Amino acid sequence: MLLSTLIFAAAIALIASERVDRTKVALLGAGAVVVLGTIDQHDAIEAIEFAALGLLAGMMIAVRLLEVTGVFAYVALRAARLSGGNPFALVVLLALATGGLSAFLDNLTTVLLVVPVTFLIADALDLDPKPLVIMEVLASNIGGTATLIGDPPNIMIAGATGLSFNAFIVNLAPIAVLTLVVVTGVLYFAQRRSFAIPPEVRKRVLDFDAPRSLTDKDELRRLGPVFVLIVLAFFVHRPLGLEPATVALAGASVMLALSRQKLDDVMRGVDWPTLFFFIGLFVMVGAMEHTGAIGELAELLVSVTGGDRTAELIGITWIAGIVGGVVDNIPLTAAMIPVVEEVTADGGDEAYWWALAIGACFGGNLTIVAAAANVAASGMAARAGSPIGFVQFLKVGVPATLLSLVLATAYILLRWVN
Repeated sequence: MLLSTLIFAAAIALIASERVDRTKVALLGAGAVVVLGTIDQHDAIEAIEFAALGLLAGMMIAVRLLEVTGVFAYVALRAARLSGGNPFALVVLLALATGGLSAFLDNLTTVLLVVPVTFLIADALDLDPKPLVIMEVLASNIGGTATLIGDPPNIMIAGATGLSFNAFIVNLAPIAVLTLVVVTGVLYFAQRRSFAIPPEVRKRVLDFDAPRSLTDKDELRRLGPVFVLIVLAFFVHRPLGLEPATVALAGASVMLALSRQKLDDVMRGVDWPTLFFFIGLFVMVGAMEHTGAIGELAELLVSVTGGDRTAELIGITWIAGIVGGVVDNIPLTAAMIPVVEEVTADGGDEAYWWALAIGACFGGNLTIVAAAANVAASGMAARAGSPIGFVQFLKVGVPATLLSLVLATAYILLRWVN
């Protein structure tokens, strides 16, 4: 138990330091727990959540196929044009577009698609792009909270529990929408000088030609309807007797069959390092569960809260938000899932899962290393010559996260505490 815990803790520390690629760390850690005998090979394979991996892989392929059509750039440019050059309207529309896309694409993919367009918008309006990019990162993490496929922590929770797509929307979308609106509004007014646009410059936004961003309309006509059907199928997957991973992979397969893009090009667009990162993570957490370390953590949580359900719900939310914001919300969620199962007698009380999902997703906004979307946006900003510093992000991320968790606490108390 001690060995598996030390290996996991060392892996988390290395990931948080950003000195070693997180996928390398996760795979090395997984290899260590198997070779050192803390978990045998058969149990290690069983610990891997293939349903979560299948859902991720399917959506990555589907989004990659659609990306070349330019439809996502079209959405961002259309939002910018609708603002008419008004700074408040611009920020709100970009945040809403980012949050909405994130709910159905996932936050990492959304950031990869929207941030490059944001630099074009900022350049045309003589704006510093960094505040806009940070705002979009926050919006992507908050918006991703709303659905099963919007954020990796939700995908992991769904894989472990079998909770439906509709269940995620019904329970998480209300707080995600409320938080997105409140956080965007508060941060805009706190940083409104950064978004000031001279009147003579505002007219430039009307020159944005969103339709020109649709670079392959024929491909969009072939693949767009299938993607819409994938999203619609998520809403009815339970009555159809289909798992979300089945829906995503089947839809992606149809899109591949209809597409004229080369298979090699599509597969190069899949984020393979993230998939293998999950595999390593699942194995390390499986070792902790197998050796009893997770059970000890669950007992500690119960002892600290005195077994009080309200204290446990709020405690899980804030622990996930703060700790996940420091070490990355994906490994935090992987570690917390078996803890919740232990605390609630195999996860019977759904409210605990919603508390974990809200805390983990909102915690992704705390630091620039807290979520994959943050890291990706930071990298793109650096390559574009506008690097976002750790402290600069922290100044926005900390108040945004604390405000989000306060709203989440009120929501949990009103909805699940009688």
